[in-house]
Amino acid sequence: MRLADYIEGNHEPILAEWQAFAATCGPAGAGMDPIALRDHAREMLKAIVADLRTPQTAVEQIAKSKGEGGHEGAETAAEVHGAGRAEDGFTVSEMVSEYRALRASVIRLWTKACGSLTGADLEDLTRFNETIDQSLAESIARYTFDLDRSKEMFLAVLGHDLRSPLNAVIMASQFMLDTEELEEPHRSLVTRTLRSGRRMNTMVGDLLDFTRGRLGAGIPIVRKSMDFGKEMSHAVDEVSAAHPASVLELETSGELRGDWDCPRMGQVFSNLLNNAVQHGMPNGVIKLTVRGDAHDVALDVHNWGPAIPSSAIGGLFSPFKRLNSNQNEPHPTSLGLGLYIAERIVSAHGGTITVTSSEQEGTRFAVRLPR
Repeated sequence: MRLADYIEGNHEPILAEWQAFAATCGPAGAGMDPIALRDHAREMLKAIVADLRTPQTAVEQIAKSKGEGGHEGAETAAEVHGAGRAEDGFTVSEMVSEYRALRASVIRLWTKACGSLTGADLEDLTRFNETIDQSLAESIARYTFDLDRSKEMFLAVLGHDLRSPLNAVIMASQFMLDTEELEEPHRSLVTRTLRSGRRMNTMVGDLLDFTRGRLGAGIPIVRKSMDFGKEMSHAVDEVSAAHPASVLELETSGELRGDWDCPRMGQVFSNLLNNAVQHGMPNGVIKLTVRGDAHDVALDVHNWGPAIPSSAIGGLFSPFKRLNSNQNEPHPTSLGLGLYIAERIVSAHGGTITVTSSEQEGTRFAVRLPR
């Protein structure tokens, strides 16, 4: 009996074993009813039968072995199954175990019914394994996509809800300091509270920008006329005040006015400068060069210090990427989102940001923005 015919005529015993195994998959499986346990298993078996009966060329077989045999258009049963298992609380390993159990059950029941396998049966077995692997790949892809999206939505909601209590702490602390009625040690304690609140507020802002960038809408920008050099000078003053031991040298030339989002560009400046201070040579000189030409404005941020490993350059603008600083901070004060957000803002303006780093030439971040 060909495998496709066996599966088509024996859905129920196969599904019964699927259901029994799924019920053992952790707390999520133990609390589900039979319909939920079977989920889209029947539709997946039908898809497997259809695939086994569809002629396949050698090229198609190779493509499927590389994970390139997916279907375009409507969702497959395996994709819907992956989404359902993510929603029901299954772990990815538990979902993979379901497929492993399905594979073992079908092969065991079929070989028991056939007694022995012929050459054609071995071909069916190969096709069946390919189809199971393809379905597993589709389920995992959808599972991880939905899970990642849920995490990012959670971060977005968390970041948004933290803003109000943080702003209350900041405003109250600032008010108490403005009255100039506090004596030591209370003034120092309130000053520390204000500084910590502002740092937390910056981290929450980074978190919100991260979720905006990841959830499809991108980081929003509002273009208005601004002086690039003037805003860069403000950023240098702010970072210098926070890090008086660092030496920041700013050099500007050319026409530096254009239409950009001024607050967003301030984030880019601040993130790049703070990155240079954190990872550059202690008390070293950080050279900032801003040049304007007919169509673009270019910013270079150069510092000396340990070179960025070549293996890390490619993922430097990925979220939550944090290099080890030469200061070995025991308690990092950022989420590792600064460079990711800077790249997203520059990209939203149609610009580019690149980095080069070596022991001989130092580290240089180069930003180019169309005017």
